[in-house]
Amino acid sequence: MEIRVLKYFLMAAREENITRAASLLHLTQPTLSRQLIQLEEELGVTLFLRSKHRIILTEEGMLLRRRAEEIVSLAEKTKEDFLRKQEELAGTIAIGSGELHSSAFLTQLITAFQKEHPLVCFTIYSGHSDNIKERLERGLLDIGLLQEPVDITKYSFVRTPIREQWGALMRSDSELAKKACVTPSDLAGMPLILPERENLQNELRNWFGSYGENLRIIASGNLLYNLASLARDSGGCVLTLRLDCTYEGLRFVPFSPGIETGTVLVWKKAETFSPATAAFIEYAKEYISGITQNLV
Repeated sequence: MEIRVLKYFLMAAREENITRAASLLHLTQPTLSRQLIQLEEELGVTLFLRSKHRIILTEEGMLLRRRAEEIVSLAEKTKEDFLRKQEELAGTIAIGSGELHSSAFLTQLITAFQKEHPLVCFTIYSGHSDNIKERLERGLLDIGLLQEPVDITKYSFVRTPIREQWGALMRSDSELAKKACVTPSDLAGMPLILPERENLQNELRNWFGSYGENLRIIASGNLLYNLASLARDSGGCVLTLRLDCTYEGLRFVPFSPGIETGTVLVWKKAETFSPATAAFIEYAKEYISGITQNLV
């Protein structure tokens, strides 16, 4: 029995009409009829009860249909498996990331992965953890790099080895900019610019302790470039993370006592991902595990 002939048989069994089945298979009606008769002769059984306008499976025909479906399905899966091994991994992976020190780690991870899989492309969305999570839920992103504290109970994740350091970004000509670090009392009377996320604002208020009730907050936002411009013009202080970038006329001064937070790479639990995304997730796990082991 040939796989090709079994596919002909299954089409005829499904349509219960030789002419219609032949048309769908792009064969002539006599050609299909001849193939089916030869199959019956090969097996030594009658597969169809034939009438003028319809064909119906015999008991032997129903048995062959079950077996043929299994054989054809296995043959197609085997072919796909071999093709997948031969083909280069390709596709697009959508990742969301905040403005983080860990973003440099993410780009290193992406670059290392692309060296092995050059046909994989990435789209990177910039935002804070809350709107990245929203896009993950809507299926607009495959993976997110989130800043803690953040609720990740709905996600699978790996924690990155990078720690984020908090401090204040202020004008270089400020008296506070001359200090090695700034305390809650130093900043209590200053015009402050806070991150947009409410849970981060709460963390910062806790750091201020008794000074946290009467802070002078002049703005909040999620993109540091805009907030830095406001700080330069207003003389305010942006409470933010240390980043690998500089802003003209501004200086970053770390907090004392210091605040450090972590970041996590997350993806939805029980999600069916594209081969490229699934491969990247496994690569990220191994990549981070290797770094963590080297740090021990």
